[in-house]
Amino acid sequence: MLCAINTLNFFDRQVLSAVAEPIRREWALGDTAIGALGTAFTLLYAVVGVPFGRLADRARRTYILAAGVFAAGVLTALQGLARSFTQLFVLRLLVGVGEATCAPAATSLIGDLVPADKRSRALAIFMLGLPLGLGLSYAVSGWVAQGWGWRAAFLVAGPPGVFCAVLALLLREPARTAPPDPARGATGVSPYRRLLAIPTLWWIIASGAVHNFNMYALGTFLSPYLIRQHELDVREAGIVSMLAYGLSGIPGMLLAGVAGDALRRRGPHRRVLLGAGAFLVAAPLLLLALGQPRGRVLAFTLLLGGACAAMASYYAVVYAALQDVVPASLRATAMAVYFLAMYVLGASFGPVVTGMLSDGMTVRAARAAGVFVASPSALEPFRAAGLHAALLVVPILALLLAAILWAASRTIARDTLRAAQG
Repeated sequence: MLCAINTLNFFDRQVLSAVAEPIRREWALGDTAIGALGTAFTLLYAVVGVPFGRLADRARRTYILAAGVFAAGVLTALQGLARSFTQLFVLRLLVGVGEATCAPAATSLIGDLVPADKRSRALAIFMLGLPLGLGLSYAVSGWVAQGWGWRAAFLVAGPPGVFCAVLALLLREPARTAPPDPARGATGVSPYRRLLAIPTLWWIIASGAVHNFNMYALGTFLSPYLIRQHELDVREAGIVSMLAYGLSGIPGMLLAGVAGDALRRRGPHRRVLLGAGAFLVAAPLLLLALGQPRGRVLAFTLLLGGACAAMASYYAVVYAALQDVVPASLRATAMAVYFLAMYVLGASFGPVVTGMLSDGMTVRAARAAGVFVASPSALEPFRAAGLHAALLVVPILALLLAAILWAASRTIARDTLRAAQG
């Protein structure tokens, strides 16, 4: 059930990316504006996640989940009624409020249901919602938009939220493995100060910011890239995105869950090193995918799919590592703090910075070709080259992420022992 709710969350948030190119063309927008729509969601998602995390450490988590998924579904459908960029921007902000309830409450539930040496697998199953939601959103939204327009894609995505909200109310609330903390723990120290005193958590937060920058930059602009660079239509771009960016994450996540649990028995640092190795594999595959010439869609799909499968290991490995180093009574709060950083510092910058880079590189390509840039329409032939250049930041940051996870592996054993001692 938690996986289904997570699937729906990622489905709803990815509709915009699947139909970004029709929206951009209808309202004559640049890539910076498209990136800003992605940023709108992540800003409120990250900020309101912190109080929701504290609430999930104290209140009934299944009720919090139900309310959040219901609100997100209704607000997603309302985006289909937007008649201006401003209206769509505001609705994207509000969707983030509804979806911010999911990860803190759900991961806290998993922490109380599953022992430490099985959490990688449990969290891998929960995080299957990411590739499933992304993949289905690309395929369904692209198909709907091709036949009935981009607004219909949002209207189709909203109603399942009401159904999932009802099912969430039927979930059992497990007993907590530790009693909820008051606003300040028994030591009189703020829970946030307690969390930020954990060295490994700082590395995990940094890794989340870099990873989310990459995933949201790639997720926002993959469909537009396929349309511009490989000349696909919206439906075809959705299918390729579903396979390469969405469903490819399933084997990566499941394999990392099994391998991570096996390695964890030999020490918590080995699970994190698995994640570092995965990103060393992902970086060259990303570079090769972006280097494919126009029309080589199959090669692009296979290479990007391999890279995304490797990057998907992050969720099974790092989410489990976070559970290891944090006291049981602060798990939802820790996840909310982590999400605040990874979304504000990573996901919110990923789409808009990539969009700004794309716009700048587009203008540069036009000027290099001797074209006088007098109107947005004059830039259209150069938008593929601009976006291609902007996306090269993704493999570079994948290498940085491998280094950050290696650093986390150096501190996690000590922090895991301290968490176990309370």
